[in-house]
Amino acid sequence: MSEGILLEKVARGVLLPQTERVARLEAALPQILAAVAGETGEVALEATLACLLWEALPQTNWCGFYRRVAEGMLAVGPYQGGMGCLRIAFERGVCGACARTATTQLVPDVHAFPGHIACDDATRSELVIPVMIGGRLEAVLDLDSPHPEGFSGAEARLLEGLLARTFTGAMKG
Repeated sequence: MSEGILLEKVARGVLLPQTERVARLEAALPQILAAVAGETGEVALEATLACLLWEALPQTNWCGFYRRVAEGMLAVGPYQGGMGCLRIAFERGVCGACARTATTQLVPDVHAFPGHIACDDATRSELVIPVMIGGRLEAVLDLDSPHPEGFSGAEARLLEGLLARTFTGAMKG
């Protein structure tokens, strides 16, 4: 699947209605799973997911991974979008909260989130999902949108399932 995924083209930055976003993601998931089938390397999986989710989620202005590099520290991994923060301590921001608690963080308004880190001043909402391998947090998937309420609980659940299926059997590297 070197050509990406087959979805109707939507301009970057457009916030589709929630039902359309969920339907688009549901249509993309089998294609994404087919693209990563058999891959076990974490970096290869993260890079491919960042690319394909960027295509599937046009409301994002940043889509990628922060990888656990030390106790209490994340470092930027494969992503699509503008410059991200290079390192994020578990004590800081939405990504840090996700890493610290190993729970999904759905933030409809980042300005209302205590301690939000503004890596991109345009970001208004964020969805961060933990990547667990063997019961240990290895990374977080970070999705940013310039729209308030750019992500829904339904999208979060679909992406949680994708990550659980994708990273089963993954190896460091």
